[in-house]
Amino acid sequence: MLDQSTKVKNVHEAGSAVQLEQEIPVDSPALRKIEALNSEAEQRWKSRLVLETTLSRSLVSFQANKGRAVYRWFKYKEAFSVGLLEYLLTRYRITSGVLLDPFAGSGTALFAAGAFGLRAEGIELLPIGQKVIETKQLIDWEFLPQDAERLVFWLREQPWRKHAAVKSINELRITRDAYPQETVLAMGRFLDASWQENPRVKAVLLFALLCILESISFTRKDGQYLRWDFRSGRRQGKKTFDKGKILPFDKAIVEKLEQIVADLQSSEMPEDLFGAPRTRTDILLHSGSCLDILPKLETSSYDCLITSPPYCNRYDYTRTYALELALLGVDEQGLVKLRQEMLSCTVENRAKNLLELNPNWEPALACADRHELLQAILSYLESQKELGLLNNSGIPRMVRGYFYEMACVIAESARVLKPGAPLIMVNDNVRYAGASISVDIILTEFAERLGFVAEQILVLPNGKGNSSQQMGEHGREQLRKCVYVWRKA
Repeated sequence: MLDQSTKVKNVHEAGSAVQLEQEIPVDSPALRKIEALNSEAEQRWKSRLVLETTLSRSLVSFQANKGRAVYRWFKYKEAFSVGLLEYLLTRYRITSGVLLDPFAGSGTALFAAGAFGLRAEGIELLPIGQKVIETKQLIDWEFLPQDAERLVFWLREQPWRKHAAVKSINELRITRDAYPQETVLAMGRFLDASWQENPRVKAVLLFALLCILESISFTRKDGQYLRWDFRSGRRQGKKTFDKGKILPFDKAIVEKLEQIVADLQSSEMPEDLFGAPRTRTDILLHSGSCLDILPKLETSSYDCLITSPPYCNRYDYTRTYALELALLGVDEQGLVKLRQEMLSCTVENRAKNLLELNPNWEPALACADRHELLQAILSYLESQKELGLLNNSGIPRMVRGYFYEMACVIAESARVLKPGAPLIMVNDNVRYAGASISVDIILTEFAERLGFVAEQILVLPNGKGNSSQQMGEHGREQLRKCVYVWRKA
């Protein structure tokens, strides 16, 4: 234990770009209480916190998708890998019925379930996730041989280069001047030329463009926001950021079309593209917020639920995917609406009136009210806010919103699952202002009070490290990355 006089900088371990220099006591009574409650919780769950050596960080992330046909087309950084889904479906012998993913993202769980012969339903709020899923479904169900031939034509002939008309590219305030001017013109010609194609080919060409936006822009996705290259002319913080090579439009789009065509012609598909019956994924996608849609789903109607919700880590998906949202026509008002409808995972979320959304959630909210560890964390974060020691005053509101909203999601998940059905969730623990937050244990204890039996919390052998600042101030303690396995009672 550090001496009472020891001080550390108050920094945000979950990825903040801006750090304050104020200092707080590491050994404060409030932090000691949280540490003691965490230790007690870990003792209670000791037998079910299981180190799972087969789970690597790449498997429980998008990294393992990079070599997989179809899944690699769009880089959805927050996705888990199809390999993880195959592992879980096999390990827990999930072979039939309907899988539900209330945070569907780019649809990895849905398509993996479909490949296993399951039907799948997903809920997704962001238009970019919806577009990725819809495009893959279109290729599965509606794409014709002549459509495939048109993709090959676009790859070989590059008709946009000879096209005169230029379609305007929608911008948001946070995406303004995101591309070199010659790239904007090439994008406009590409989009305008694509309108001459039939709706199926046009949809895939738009999807291909969405897949390359980051690589042709001055930006890089960086968790909470878009990081801007110095060549953009934008100033962002004190440090100069160089993202490295920015691909010319023609090179990037040709490479993406090559990848799509190659995957469609790979050993996973018939040699004569779309010339024979293929395994088609039976997917139903609900567009919107899971807090709105879950209560509308039928009780005891799903055979399993596998998901990875947003983490309590300040990542703002409406910022990281702003280029894609802008291209899909989202305007400023729409962006704000999406941000508010998201699960509270960013400091810009306002508090939701959950009982007004659904009076049936009172038991779920009471569960959060009564959780001693959670309430100790919330009280500590509020005190740090009042002292001006947090690098963003929205952190306490975000953390509170996250857990209370997740309690409602867990209650609804218990309602819609059949008795004995498994719920498997991927999530990370976090730390704020020196306080470790055992997201895994808190949510699992919610689950046990809301209709689940918790079988195991599978812990990855390599956790999530601290930021470089935290390494110096709090040591090298890693935060658990876990896969929760619960079963409907």
